[in-house]
Amino acid sequence: MTYQPGRYPKDYNPKVHGPYYPHRFYGKPDTPFSEVKIADLGSWFSRRSLSPSSIWAAIHRGYYRWASKNLHTKVPGFAPYGQIIMLTSTYFFFLLYSERKYHRHCKYH
Repeated sequence: MTYQPGRYPKDYNPKVHGPYYPHRFYGKPDTPFSEVKIADLGSWFSRRSLSPSSIWAAIHRGYYRWASKNLHTKVPGFAPYGQIIMLTSTYFFFLLYSERKYHRHCKYH
């Protein structure tokens, strides 16, 4: 399935699927990862498309799945903003870790 920004997915059919939801995968259903046996793991991964457009489409679906559950609700609350703050904090922690790892034995502690 190729992803084109601003277009419906190739496998989407409004007569079959009804209204379009950006967080839903409209391709051929496959075995969920949680149900794959270890012996079948290689064949399961070989069926995945690793093209940049497919990876972007998966990221796009993941964002809209998260946003529809947390952010695009009637009263979103603090959870989505707290998750964004924690994600940003974790990102900067690992980004700046090489500069901070030697500050552990500071004389002021």
